[in-house]
Amino acid sequence: MSRLSTTTPVGALTLRPVDPLTDAVLLHGWLTHPKSAFWMMQDARLVDVERAYMELAADEHQQAHLGLHDGVPAFLTERYDPAHRELVGLYEPEPGDVGMHFLVAPTDRPVHGFTRAVITTVMTELFADPATRRVVVEPDVTNTAVHALNAAVGFVPEREIQKPEKKALLSFCTREQFAKAVSA
Repeated sequence: MSRLSTTTPVGALTLRPVDPLTDAVLLHGWLTHPKSAFWMMQDARLVDVERAYMELAADEHQQAHLGLHDGVPAFLTERYDPAHRELVGLYEPEPGDVGMHFLVAPTDRPVHGFTRAVITTVMTELFADPATRRVVVEPDVTNTAVHALNAAVGFVPEREIQKPEKKALLSFCTREQFAKAVSA
């Protein structure tokens, strides 16, 4: 992902690469928050988060970006190559498949429509790469809130899969499915 800035109904959303050292404290607070339980880092120490994002930054098959809302850090997104990370051996990847995770920062003052604007921005950025044909996600089967958001931007569940850390709902969204969902 490149540095993207879009204006949405909830304000300007911008993506920039995560800096593992300067962003670790912020990310630690988000990832260990009870509302971020599906990221399974509740017991992570600051050094664990720092190390995880340093490893991710050094990996040619993954990237992490910090999302800013009107210039203030507000979400995290990760892009990965499912042929090499996360889903190896769990499905047959196709050329142009891109894996994605996103996390909206916990807040005491939620903004209506914010999370949908975030996932729409992330998907727009992923499909801005002409090589991306399909986005792949594997949320926890019990994460019904994210299943609804995924459906709203065009994801279609394929099947449940067993990952080492969770039972996940493998879902796909093509460029055409995304365009149809966001134009509706």
